[in-house]
Amino acid sequence: MRKEVVFTLSNLYRDNMDIYGYHFGKGDKSACIVGACRGNEIQQLYICSQLIRKLKELEERGAIVKGNEILVIPTMNTSSINLGKRFWSADDSDINRMFPGDREGETTKRIAAGIFEAAKEYSYGIQFTSFYIPGDFIPHVRMMDTGHQNPSLANLFGLPYVVIREAKPIDKVTLNYNWQLSNTNAFSIYTSGTDKIDEPSANMAVASVLRFLTRMGLIRYASHSGYIASVLREQDLASVRTDCAGIYCPHFQPGQEVSRGDVLAEIYDPMEGEVISQILAPAEGIVFFAHSQPLVMEGAIIYKIIRRLHQ
Repeated sequence: MRKEVVFTLSNLYRDNMDIYGYHFGKGDKSACIVGACRGNEIQQLYICSQLIRKLKELEERGAIVKGNEILVIPTMNTSSINLGKRFWSADDSDINRMFPGDREGETTKRIAAGIFEAAKEYSYGIQFTSFYIPGDFIPHVRMMDTGHQNPSLANLFGLPYVVIREAKPIDKVTLNYNWQLSNTNAFSIYTSGTDKIDEPSANMAVASVLRFLTRMGLIRYASHSGYIASVLREQDLASVRTDCAGIYCPHFQPGQEVSRGDVLAEIYDPMEGEVISQILAPAEGIVFFAHSQPLVMEGAIIYKIIRRLHQ
């Protein structure tokens, strides 16, 4: 293992912010794995730390296939992690909306430019990231429909689902999108947990990356075959929204089956404690995403449901 600083952000009043990369093997730039870009992505940071530990063991056993280099960048935002803030502390900007970056631009654009310079030439790019709504997913691989995506490669992770979504204008400044434009096969992996560690889904995520690297011929590692993934389109998921604001009490978690009309959640009046709304399942299917915070606003997405085929 070779640890190096891939980017340094100079600081006038405090220590410089150094972003570290961990290299395994030597040769072609084969796979780059990136973790937390936001300050509350503790699960994503933890997953990368476990991958670093495992890849170090594999390298010591000579299990990195000769002629391949794997790079892991566990986080690009130690400043926000230290402060416990999701976005950049000075201006609340999101580093994952600043790619490909600008070496002469504002702070977060300079960070994005430094990371992209280190990561852009790899054949495969894997990012552990989080959703814009707080909540938990069934672990899955997500790809943007840019014309460069390859769902058959995404199946090699062995996770239960592969989700393809159309790229919106705001997505064109993400790491995943810019990876694809630079001819990197890019994958975003979502798990349960963001600001807390969910050990079962973290272990599943680590195993999925090791499985992918094995199947691509980059490492020698014995693992079970995982799932035969179901490929979904984002628009095929049924979004369930609240009809009022209040204290949110969910009744279903990701992976559970629901029937049409089931009470997915109840919303309580925060002052008087009465149930002011029951949110019903609009279709039969499987809960794919569940909101996780105790308070909700009116019109917020609290569930995404995989509809049954006959719906």
